[in-house]
Amino acid sequence: MLRATRLLAFAIIAFAIAACGDSAKKETAQETKEPPKPALTKVTFVTDWKAQAEHGGFYQALATGLYEKAGLDVTIKQGGPAVNTPQLIAAGAVDFAMGSNSFQPLNLVAAGGDAVAVAAIFQKDPQVLLTHPRKDIASIADMKGKPILVADATVSTWWIWVKARYQFSDKQIRKYTFNLAPFLTDPKAIQQGYVTSEPFTIETEGKIKPQVFLLADHGYPSYSNFIMAAGKDVRERPQIVQAFVDASIDGWASYLTGDPAPANALIKKENTEMTDAIIANAIAQMRDRGLVQGGDAATLGIGAMTSERWQEFFDVMKEGKVYEETLDHKKAYTLAFVNKARGITPPPTKEQK
Repeated sequence: MLRATRLLAFAIIAFAIAACGDSAKKETAQETKEPPKPALTKVTFVTDWKAQAEHGGFYQALATGLYEKAGLDVTIKQGGPAVNTPQLIAAGAVDFAMGSNSFQPLNLVAAGGDAVAVAAIFQKDPQVLLTHPRKDIASIADMKGKPILVADATVSTWWIWVKARYQFSDKQIRKYTFNLAPFLTDPKAIQQGYVTSEPFTIETEGKIKPQVFLLADHGYPSYSNFIMAAGKDVRERPQIVQAFVDASIDGWASYLTGDPAPANALIKKENTEMTDAIIANAIAQMRDRGLVQGGDAATLGIGAMTSERWQEFFDVMKEGKVYEETLDHKKAYTLAFVNKARGITPPPTKEQK
């Protein structure tokens, strides 16, 4: 009987110990269980053209989870010839839009639209003038009076600057339809292009190494590849705007100084016309010419803008009668979200050299 009592006592003690252990495990599990993640904020960003390396930093931020880390669920929509990005952002159809040049934010202000440039990813506008190798043209000034293939949309943008700077005339304009055949077949032809695109295509397909004149290197003051946000979001949801800008800047730093493969995979998936060679050339041009990390971005960070640069651009276009003198051009942009030295690559250490 005594033995049975002892066995029963041991059994009760063992059960109690096991119960305590299970309780402790449950408490530990509850303590270590991660709290639920906050819901991501859905935003839509529309680019100014089909997916390409010139949009690489945005796709890099998406592909590597930088937007998600910033609390955003981002959808990138491709632009194209029928997509009017300034109209979409002004109408509130998207949360963010890519602006191609400094004209677009100013045009929205002139039209009463409520959208603001919050970052300028390209410190240099990639617009170029191209010629065949020829001895009579060594500068943009030498093109004065000569026929130039120019797109319709260009007539009201940078063409105004070259007219003012180099005394070009509208009589020089010949219609450019984005077909390279007229240029390739005419040794005297001059045409517009993007430094990241047409020169490479002309050289690889036409077997001609063109002379390339980047307008920005000759004083053209326009920014390019803007992030434009709805004015209402800038006023009422600045934390969302800042999160998108910061993650995008980090995406561009990663794309140009790290491994661009994640973004490139998305780009080629979205735009099947893109090839590895085209993308590699565009990345090289962006790096070598300092489109993203040059200019003020070298000290202020990727996405940098300054009021002085905006003033310079507005003054030129005001003199060219593009904008009324009374236009409040400062409504076109805000510096609140940039110039934080973000995305600057630190100098290499002694071990890295």
